[in-house]
Amino acid sequence: MINKQSLWFVTLFSLILVLSIYYVTMSDNSLEKILGNTENTALVSTEVSENKELVALRVKEDEEVLKEMESYQQILLDSTKTSEEKSDAYNSLMTLNTNKGQEQEMEEKIKTEYKLESFVKIKDDNINITVSSKDHSANLANNIIRTIREMCDKKMYITVKFQE
Repeated sequence: MINKQSLWFVTLFSLILVLSIYYVTMSDNSLEKILGNTENTALVSTEVSENKELVALRVKEDEEVLKEMESYQQILLDSTKTSEEKSDAYNSLMTLNTNKGQEQEMEEKIKTEYKLESFVKIKDDNINITVSSKDHSANLANNIIRTIREMCDKKMYITVKFQE
């Protein structure tokens, strides 16, 4: 039996797939007609570069999270595991998902408020923040800590590390 969540997922996924195929197969003339007059528009190329250390930290973190998620999913799918073990695995999996969402929110908050690229890692009651900045001031670190502390609902130990 298909539940509502699966049905919505399949529906939205198929809609996205159809729209992407339509967009890819669309000719340039059709795009010009849709976008309107393109004679007065100038092409602007922007290049966004992110600190290599932050990219390396994100890749490493993503690999670790995927490994943990796979191990928890194996426990959930194993018929020999007890219901308590499965419950613990499910709770750990939900914690991983929640932490990932909070990390992204915190990175966006730092980006919007301080215009800085950052990497946030939540582990238990610790939040480690790596910020790409040439300004290594204690005042900036304190402001970032205050901003992140406002987003937390429980007491967390927050550290800020600067990288150029």
